[in-house]
Amino acid sequence: MNIQQLETFIRVADNLNFARAAEELNMTQSAVSRQIHALEDELGARLLLRTTRAVTLTAAGISFLEDAKKVVATVRGAVAKIEHNTEANIPVVSVGCRSEAELDFLCGVLKRCRKQEPRLHPFLKVVPQRFAISLLLQGDIDLLFGFRDDTPLRGGVAYTELAQLPLCCVFSETHTLSAQIGLNESELYTQSIILCNAVPSKASSLQERIAAHIPPEKTYLCENLMSALTLVRAGYGFTIAPRIEFNSSEIKFVPLQGEPPLSYGMFRKSGGLSPHVRSFVSMVKENA
Repeated sequence: MNIQQLETFIRVADNLNFARAAEELNMTQSAVSRQIHALEDELGARLLLRTTRAVTLTAAGISFLEDAKKVVATVRGAVAKIEHNTEANIPVVSVGCRSEAELDFLCGVLKRCRKQEPRLHPFLKVVPQRFAISLLLQGDIDLLFGFRDDTPLRGGVAYTELAQLPLCCVFSETHTLSAQIGLNESELYTQSIILCNAVPSKASSLQERIAAHIPPEKTYLCENLMSALTLVRAGYGFTIAPRIEFNSSEIKFVPLQGEPPLSYGMFRKSGGLSPHVRSFVSMVKENA
């Protein structure tokens, strides 16, 4: 998967017309079709339905379009930023992570890195999980932070563990269970739960297992971890997530007993790193 495929899909989806998309992209119509077919083959899903009269988006295409636009916009912004800083001879490290909540973890590391190398400019961005490794291999990001279990390693990618993060119940500070040292699953069956898909797969599986014992009227849904933590702080219930450095006294993390910790770390391309990226990697390892 590459940026050209995504841009081609976006043009076709916006126009619902292959010929018009080809004209805008200055490509032949057959080349546009090849890009779309290659993208669909890699995703294993049909994105567009094409007849002699019309082009329409499938349900998968509608869902994928928003992510594709985010990725293309992120890459364009990153390229523009790096080009500007290259002209000014500013060392830039492009750092990706999967959610806004993980930025709090990076904050502590970056504070120490800034003191060691104040000239270096980290460029932070949140990237969709499905594109993360592809963006890393294509050089659109220099480093990727994330959970090992949710990122299958591919050739040319190296992983360095930075922390072992326990799976926790996340409560508001006023919750009756927030002062516990540890909890078992069964102690949560009478509570209200906030389900969030944008967490590591082990946390998601645990959420679903616990939610099976909780009635629908005590179940809330969220599309990202920051939304889930907002509902937790407001007292709607608890959620399941790895323990992260979240800068709020309103949140309490209580470890779940019997659950192994998750490996959190840094992904990078094997070899061929620029000197300032190598320097940044060394500082992260030292300060994580």
